[in-house]
Amino acid sequence: MSTAFDPHTLLAESRLGVLATLRKDGRPQLSPILPYYDRDAGTIFVSVVEGRAKTANLRRDPRASIEVTSADGRAWATADGDATLIGPGDDPHGPEVEALVDYYRRAAGEHPDWDEYRATMVADRRVLLALKVTHVYGQSV
Repeated sequence: MSTAFDPHTLLAESRLGVLATLRKDGRPQLSPILPYYDRDAGTIFVSVVEGRAKTANLRRDPRASIEVTSADGRAWATADGDATLIGPGDDPHGPEVEALVDYYRRAAGEHPDWDEYRATMVADRRVLLALKVTHVYGQSV
C-alpha cells in the first residue's frame, strides 16, 4: 500500500528550492534558495541579502511563492504566502542577527564559530525572509 503524497512533507524535507517574487512590471523574478520549512508554524525561512532583486521586490510587494522538487524530479511542491523581512542588523548580537542564528540552528544545526557567523551576517547585510504559508499544492508522478 502506498502512502498519499503530501506536499508539506516534501517542503519540509527539501533544502533547495526556487523563490518567485514579483518585479515592478508584474513579471516573476526567480531565485535559487535554501529554504527551511517550519511546518508547525506554517512558515518557510530563507536567508537572503539586502539589496538583491528578491529583497527589493518583497519590500515593495510581499507576495511570493517557493517551489521545491524531489531529488528524482518526480514530485514537486509549491507554497504561496506573504513574506516578512527581518533585518538587516548592524549589531552581531541584535535581534535581527539572533533571528538568523535561530534559522541556522533549525535548518543546519550548530555552527562551528558563532562569532564568525554573526559577523558575516552583519557584513553581508543578511536578512531573514519569513514566508507565512497560505496555500500549498504539488504533485507526485
